[in-house]
Amino acid sequence: MVHSIYSDKDVFLRELISNASDALDKLRLASLTEQELRVDTADLHIDLEVDRDARTLTVRDNGIGMSREDVVNLIGTIARSGTAELLRSLSEARAAGDTTASADLIGQFGVGFYATFMVADRVSLVTQRAGERTGTRWESDGEGSYTIEDVPDAPRGTAVTVHLKAEDAEDRLFDYTADHKIREIVKKYSDFIAWPIRMAVERPAPLPDADADADADADVAGEPVAATTIEIETLNSRKALWARPRDEVDQAEYNELYRHLSHDWSDPLEVVQMKGEGTFEYEALLFIPSRAPLDLYTRDARRGVQLYVKRVFIMDDCEALLPNYLRFVKGVVDARDLSLNISREILQQDRRIQQVRRRLVRKVLATVRNLLENEAEKYRTFWSEFGAAVKEGLLAAAEDSEAILEIISAASTHDPEQTTTLRGYVERMKEGQTEIYYMTGDSRATIENSPHMEAFAARGYEVLILTDPVDEVWVERVGRFDDKVLQSVAKGQVDLDTEDDRKKTETEREQQRTDFAALLTWMGERLRDEVKEVRLSSRLTTSPACVVGDTFDMTPALERMYRSMGQPVPAAKRILELNPTHPLVVGLRRAHEQDTESAALTETTDLLYDLALLAEGGDLRDPSRFTRLLAGRLASAL
Repeated sequence: MVHSIYSDKDVFLRELISNASDALDKLRLASLTEQELRVDTADLHIDLEVDRDARTLTVRDNGIGMSREDVVNLIGTIARSGTAELLRSLSEARAAGDTTASADLIGQFGVGFYATFMVADRVSLVTQRAGERTGTRWESDGEGSYTIEDVPDAPRGTAVTVHLKAEDAEDRLFDYTADHKIREIVKKYSDFIAWPIRMAVERPAPLPDADADADADADVAGEPVAATTIEIETLNSRKALWARPRDEVDQAEYNELYRHLSHDWSDPLEVVQMKGEGTFEYEALLFIPSRAPLDLYTRDARRGVQLYVKRVFIMDDCEALLPNYLRFVKGVVDARDLSLNISREILQQDRRIQQVRRRLVRKVLATVRNLLENEAEKYRTFWSEFGAAVKEGLLAAAEDSEAILEIISAASTHDPEQTTTLRGYVERMKEGQTEIYYMTGDSRATIENSPHMEAFAARGYEVLILTDPVDEVWVERVGRFDDKVLQSVAKGQVDLDTEDDRKKTETEREQQRTDFAALLTWMGERLRDEVKEVRLSSRLTTSPACVVGDTFDMTPALERMYRSMGQPVPAAKRILELNPTHPLVVGLRRAHEQDTESAALTETTDLLYDLALLAEGGDLRDPSRFTRLLAGRLASAL
């Protein structure tokens, strides 16, 4: 049964220490609630005792202990949990109005003790319940039977002695009498247990001086022998920083814990501490790093926070408590009670876990918004390091979209250096403007020099400059912010004229449509395999042509992204727009009027389309043909 429950043999010591911690808590509670029980609670602790010669490890506590009946019921019966029984009685007491009832206990499943049989040939237990005079010894080899007898002189509390199996590295069965291994397990699983965990350790004593007394220890040759001294050392720090008020903890202590959790040499950017009370209690201490880890965008990278239950370590990378887009957040969540599986190694899905997750997400996003509003430099650091990851939440966590949109910032044409939030953009919108204009691309320089930007720059409209790959997706998914539509300047029709402007230019526009009608029809037929339409543009001022998509078309960059992931995407035809005032387009119209069969007209049309593709950073259909045609046209011009 034990081998089918546990995956890591090291947890046997965690379980024994957790049981000992519960025994100490139970004694403290009993001393307050049972007036006839007179016990000394001044030095409650857990001792770890090692006998390397006998290959035994003993976990001893001076807690509540067990009677013979308790041993038969709790130790002699698999999965019978005394802690679970006590929790039920405490729950009933609290329901009856008893405010002294405490539920600060760990073990509930009753199988933790049996984890010892993963590493032991034999386990013996000696215990005496507080207030009784006779103790009990229980012993078993785990093969289906046990022996039990009275012990008249047993001390109060419980001592579990594990007779260890031989070391076997292949079976991950380590030397559990080694100081370093015991320290490692205690540090990992039980470092924040409230009670001191002590162990006697050997320390080298200084060698005697040459002038030392003649009675100093010496070997047969008369040389001094290195002596050792025995010291009692407390192995756990007991510093559960998340359980202490923030004004009682130095920043240096937070920094030390962050480095321990993240293995990052730098200090955290921000500390997030919170506490949940009510029907489900938990404490959380989270850290926002100051720089992104190298594996932030690696699919198999480890993520999640450390999970504790009553200060006992349960899981190193608990992914269930934070969404993937906040995978850079490090920290600790310590819950009073969570739905774990029977081995306390796996988190079960239930409503309370989802509640904690939602609260943690809200707190982290609220902290980032506070940085945005009050600590601009910290916010800029955060967004430059983690902004792209946070924007993934707009795709995967619809419930968080509103909060994420409030903290998004992006470059824009408003300021060549500073970024802007969507809220800041809306506040600067021109009177009558109903859309938030943006353009996606590989770099700011590419976007700013794009033909699509010309009319917006000429009219003074601000355009968001989005250069992260995820921007190609989230702007389409979200669609709007603050009731303003997110509109790509490279899609659909663009009309920035006011009503007065339209009245003034209507005659001119009508004349252009008439003059260019034949050319547009001819070019549409010539490029029918490449474009769905050729039309006149209102977004161009200096460039001869540009390629745009329909309002709901997928962008070329997004097409390339999907194809790179192995997803087939049908190629979508786009729209070629011509600038009716550009000399090249005017000359093309005249050439078409003179000779529709001219080879130069055909070649120039192809070159114009290819130039439009290059201007937006697209790929040429046939680069070698393009260079050959361009060289020929240049030679003719010369």
